[in-house]
Amino acid sequence: MKRSASILTTVALALLVALAAGSLFSCAKKPTKIVVATDATWPPMEYIDENKNIVGFDIDLVNEIAKAGGFEVEFKNTAWDGIFAGLATGNYQVIASSVTITEERKATMDFSEPYVNAGQVLVVRKETTGVNSLADMIGKKAGAQIGTTGAIEISKVAGVELKTYDEIGLAFEDLVNGNIDGVVADSPIAANFALQNPSYKDRLMIAGEPFTDEWLGFVFKKGDTKTQKLFNEGLAKVKESGKLDELIQKWLK
Repeated sequence: MKRSASILTTVALALLVALAAGSLFSCAKKPTKIVVATDATWPPMEYIDENKNIVGFDIDLVNEIAKAGGFEVEFKNTAWDGIFAGLATGNYQVIASSVTITEERKATMDFSEPYVNAGQVLVVRKETTGVNSLADMIGKKAGAQIGTTGAIEISKVAGVELKTYDEIGLAFEDLVNGNIDGVVADSPIAANFALQNPSYKDRLMIAGEPFTDEWLGFVFKKGDTKTQKLFNEGLAKVKESGKLDELIQKWLK
């Protein structure tokens, strides 16, 4: 009887070890899921299409990074005015929303390696004359999305009145309707509204050349080196494969 009990105990232990090993193997094979916040109001970088899907350059790039890095992503549409606070409180792990890398921001958050240069440009109505830069906007109103580098650049010019908006599309609408005299935005965003949008392309134009040199990066909570490393490794593979250049041609050219 003792021998039988011993055999049964040995078999039971072996089964438990096998189950535990299988469980560990299963967990090891399960892809990591990372929640990514994006303010989907900035075509062609991130926006909602006619099928209510979040699409755009940043979205495609993050998906390619996830594919190269072997992990999954879930996008969370998040208003810009609270997007950084949500990262700090852990509502998501990454922001992919055309965020310019600045020294001020680097003090409170971490960035990926830069992935595209998107300098600021000024957009005005086509009938506007004598305006090629913000310096030519003295005594006029210029709009930008709140908290963006576009708003910061406008605020630097004395005599230009800054008006901020929760969404950049509202600024362009105000410009077309004559409520403001110009809009400052990242060059890809400006090109989309002024050169491609059927509602605006015959009424708006880009004045002059980009007047800043700005690199965009993905954002992580300060000290989250694990997620940062995962994204940087995936981004490096996407760059090396030529896929990043393909996405630039698809969305930004």
